[in-house]
Amino acid sequence: MGEPARHTEGPGRAYPATRRGRSLVRRLPVLAASALALLGVVTAAVPPAQAAPAFATVSPEYPVAVTIKSVSQSGFGTGDTVQVSGTVTNTGPTALKAPTVGLSFGRGNQQLAYRSSITQLLSRTDPVSSDGTKLQGATRTLGDLPAGGSAAFDPISIPLGDLKLDGNGVYELAVEVQAGTPDDESAHPVGIARTVLPYFPEPNGVQPTKVATLWPLTHAPELVAQSNSDSEDSPVLRDDSLAADLAPAGRLGQLLNLGSDLPSVTWVVDPELLDAVFAMTKPYRVQTPGHGGAPAKDSNTVAGTGQAVATEWLAKLRTAVAKNGAEVVSLPYGDPDLASIAHNANGVAGLETELDRARLEGRLTVEGRLSVDPKDSVGWPYQGALDQPTAQAAQQLGASELLVSSASVPDQLSYTANAARQLSTGQTAVAADSTIANQLQSDLTTADARAQATQRLLAETLAVTLQRTTQQRTLLVMPPRTLTTATAQVLHDALKTAQKAGWTAWAGLDEVARTPADKGAGTSIAEPYPADLRGSELPAATFQSVAAMQHDVELMVRILTVPSRVSAPFGASMARSVSTAWRGDPSGAAGYLANSQAYLTQLKTAVSIPPKSSSLTLAGDSGLIQVSVRNDLHQPVVNLELRLTSSQPNRLRVTSQHSIELPAGQSTSPRFQAQAVGNGTVAMTAQLWTVGPDAQKYGEAVTFNVEVSQVPSGVWWVVGAGALLVLAAGVRFVLARRKHGGQPPEDPDAPLVDPQAPPQADGTEEAGHGAEAAEETPGGVAEPGAPRPDEAAAHP
Repeated sequence: MGEPARHTEGPGRAYPATRRGRSLVRRLPVLAASALALLGVVTAAVPPAQAAPAFATVSPEYPVAVTIKSVSQSGFGTGDTVQVSGTVTNTGPTALKAPTVGLSFGRGNQQLAYRSSITQLLSRTDPVSSDGTKLQGATRTLGDLPAGGSAAFDPISIPLGDLKLDGNGVYELAVEVQAGTPDDESAHPVGIARTVLPYFPEPNGVQPTKVATLWPLTHAPELVAQSNSDSEDSPVLRDDSLAADLAPAGRLGQLLNLGSDLPSVTWVVDPELLDAVFAMTKPYRVQTPGHGGAPAKDSNTVAGTGQAVATEWLAKLRTAVAKNGAEVVSLPYGDPDLASIAHNANGVAGLETELDRARLEGRLTVEGRLSVDPKDSVGWPYQGALDQPTAQAAQQLGASELLVSSASVPDQLSYTANAARQLSTGQTAVAADSTIANQLQSDLTTADARAQATQRLLAETLAVTLQRTTQQRTLLVMPPRTLTTATAQVLHDALKTAQKAGWTAWAGLDEVARTPADKGAGTSIAEPYPADLRGSELPAATFQSVAAMQHDVELMVRILTVPSRVSAPFGASMARSVSTAWRGDPSGAAGYLANSQAYLTQLKTAVSIPPKSSSLTLAGDSGLIQVSVRNDLHQPVVNLELRLTSSQPNRLRVTSQHSIELPAGQSTSPRFQAQAVGNGTVAMTAQLWTVGPDAQKYGEAVTFNVEVSQVPSGVWWVVGAGALLVLAAGVRFVLARRKHGGQPPEDPDAPLVDPQAPPQADGTEEAGHGAEAAEETPGGVAEPGAPRPDEAAAHP
């Protein structure tokens, strides 16, 4: 079955001239609308994946819509039969007289010569001469059908041996309706639907095609960075939709059952899903609407409902992946969107490091959760679409193999090439057949769509095998990541049927990837990247936000004594924020990212300098300035220093810095020596800094004013200062001794206090109890690694 460069449709079926004239008049509105659409007057958005119709688009000349509900073959040889059932609907304005439904198998019962012939056949709408004539005995007569009326036809059965088909091949199978109309009462064609019929009576000498099938297990990210300390640090999910998906009747429950029934399948797993399911096997919590990124508590979460189904699903998956012939591909953790990274993350610092971490964490997660040795060197861009930047992004992830669409690596061969081929980047592209992939992208929720897709998959795989009957071919089947249960059922049934019939054989991804490439197979990446996929990519702002989060996490890690309690949950959260699963769900992506950002901000600001409520007064030429620092986290902080700077050091000088080490839930008030040389208001700035050669600011600076008073000025004070100080010191000493009865005098450098601060009960000024510590501080939040309550709960 070679592929010609072009295929020309045969002449249309002949009808009387009067009917052709009336047909043209009826079609004028349709033709006019089509012309306007081509000129851009009428525009319509076409979704990337469309349902494959099982009936032709109706027209005024052919007003009957034919729906093929089922095609059932007992086998594919001469002794087998085929049954077809469906419905007919009169979409025209007038009644149809005694419509007759019949089967035809193409003019001369000739097989479709090429794979492109299958596509062209199913794209036709109206009857043509090549459809052949209805078979005798393969008809059903219905009663008159009023305008808008619909009627089902019982299964029409015919033995394949009676068709005298021309050997192994794919044939047209058409359901044609003839009826009388008011303007022509004789029976004539009023509608048609087409599908394809695979026929394989002579399997001897035919090498079956080895088919590797990807079976994706993915889900939109559910775990959030928070954990609920009110419930013993239980994990928290953003919603409980995963519980329904894991149930036996849910999407993931059905996918697991169907995939387990295939003798050989390549499971493609997002490790983040395994983490979420594992978390659900224990008591877990679910965020309530409007959480706004707040730390998780019993008051803003509810108990999850999926513990039992998660436990059962994970146990079944472990059994499935342990079967002989099963392979497991571990995607990078969170399944990062390679194309979005390649196109929208240019210049984002630290991204390559994060990608390396995602790959490592992904493999370790799959190993730990499933007890298998997964393959982690595989990159899977969205829908298999590839360009040079996307291939390079995958290479940064260590992907030596790329799962791509054959449309991304086109060739000029007259047959379908083996799946594997070498790219100029040094990577192996394992190209999935784009025609089959497009069928699996369609909406297969209706019975007619599923019937059409099943026949199409059987026909396409048989056509590939018959292109080179003496050479064993390889084929990769790539369903979408969000594989639905309906599509999975169609794929499952078609794969098992084709294998049982003998024109395909089971294979794993490894075997197909190792098969030598065909000479002349495409190795150049098609450019440009498909425009219809660019619109769903993650925007550049997402990657900039993630980079900012990474910077804040790295800053926090410097000061924490248990850094993993922040780095681990937020590292995973950042990977989830750039997941391929967000394609088509921009609001979900934005909400997840906003939750992580808000929560991280609360953690970071839990170590802070409380703002001062008023100006301070320095009543003299020297004194101490206290500045409070508070730690509302559940763990001690270290490697910090507090720096105090004067905006006018020529008038008020201060010591520059103090080291900060704070236990969990505590505060301290370091004292800075101040020396005034002039009266007036001086602005001061307090700022936390990390310690180290690349010290960085931590948190927001706090500014306040110091009012300096009672500092003499003038030249004479400078000249006589020494003598006056000596004399004053002596007199003061004597008077003080008398006043205190021989007790030491009060400290002349007493701490500078805020006039509006409440007095201490015991008069002490120890760390955490000084004047500045008494000022208002942000409320604590009970969260591991997060803001603590003011009562400083005992927590590691």
